[in-house]
Amino acid sequence: MTLIKSISGIRGTIGDTAGNGLTPIDIVKFTAAYGSWVISKTNNKRIVLGRDARISGEMVNNLVVGTLQGLGIEVIDLGLSTTPTVEIAVPMEKAGGGIILTASHNPKQWNALKLLNDLGEFISDADGKEVLDIAEKSEFKFAGVDELGKVHSNDTYLQKHIDIILALPLVDVAAIKAANFKIAIDCVNSTGGIFVPALLRALGVETIYELYCEPNGHFPHNPEPLPENLTEIAKVVQSNNADLGIVVDPDVDRLCFVNEDGTMFGEEYTLVAVADYILQNTPGNSVSNLSSTRALRDVTEKAGGEYNAAAVGEVNVVNKMKATNAIIGGEGNGGIIYPELHYGRDALVGIALFLTHLAKFGKSISLLRSSYPQYHISKNKITLTPEMDIDALLIKVQDKYKNQPNSTIDGLKIEFDKEWVHLRKSNTEPIIRIYSEAGTETVAENLAAKIISDIKEILKLS
Repeated sequence: MTLIKSISGIRGTIGDTAGNGLTPIDIVKFTAAYGSWVISKTNNKRIVLGRDARISGEMVNNLVVGTLQGLGIEVIDLGLSTTPTVEIAVPMEKAGGGIILTASHNPKQWNALKLLNDLGEFISDADGKEVLDIAEKSEFKFAGVDELGKVHSNDTYLQKHIDIILALPLVDVAAIKAANFKIAIDCVNSTGGIFVPALLRALGVETIYELYCEPNGHFPHNPEPLPENLTEIAKVVQSNNADLGIVVDPDVDRLCFVNEDGTMFGEEYTLVAVADYILQNTPGNSVSNLSSTRALRDVTEKAGGEYNAAAVGEVNVVNKMKATNAIIGGEGNGGIIYPELHYGRDALVGIALFLTHLAKFGKSISLLRSSYPQYHISKNKITLTPEMDIDALLIKVQDKYKNQPNSTIDGLKIEFDKEWVHLRKSNTEPIIRIYSEAGTETVAENLAAKIISDIKEILKLS
């Protein structure tokens, strides 16, 4: 079993012994550390809590609530919710932080505590280290009986989230309604099954083919929204002559689309399409991480904006967006960050903006997809011995390609005109992840193969 303690939260598999899985003891320990950190950092004893529909969710929720109460913290429990909804609720509730109980796209045996600051954004690297240090030292001070925290259940944020989205100037409900879309959705039996149909109906969509919308936590397929996991919704789209399919992950912060012919729009192009619409209507800049498609840079520069790349990780993208005044950003895994609403990946606002864009485009989703620059990403990895100095290896690769534009803000990214390769070391295992992108799949794979060959040659000479 697995327990991973990182700066952004605590995730692991349910069961096993303490320290070797996400056990009740570990849940209490890290919740107490986070609650203690919130109190010391903000002097605010109020935390928002929400969860996806995982089987373990109720158990984890009960332990988290009780621990926070024990610290004297008032808990605003949203119940079944989404990651972006909790992010929105934290500042609206004037809370000191928030916890989302979700392991995102991980299989059902996983769960996690994702941790937010008082802005409703993921805690920083430095803050995460402070939380882990508090947990390691068990520096908790629990409240006396007269100071125990209260719990308030609040189920109003589904509607609040939808209302805020509908009020955005670039969300055109009339245009979506007039388009009379027929839409199939796959919500992998998690909370998207509650939130996505409600949003679509509010947007004026009358014909919805619901696939796996019962929030019972029994994921019918691998919940990561990748093409190999989306064969069923592709068939539903085709058999019903739907205009498109919409797929979200268990906590509704990743979004991808299925074309009317059952082919994939491509999760890398979720952000590209939404950014294209935003930038056509609001001049500005964009940001994605280093491993995301170059197509975002192309549409940004075409619109007269500036594109910037950030290190992989939502908090890094958000920081870069703030630093460059970006009006749209996100990650190539289908994560849309629209600061007009909030600084967090939000599939719900992504759906509303995309449908507005498609309605105004006035043609099929496959034609919209074909209107964008065509790139293909190849994803590979090399396994190394645990004692290997990966940083030194990357320096040697950088030296070999020193005449090419490169970035070292997150591993090593080397650019070859409109092609690139990105090498990153894993934080959890001795591997190098190698992503490459080019205009065709063959060229992208050949580029990766060349870099892999270079690495093997360097290792031979070491």
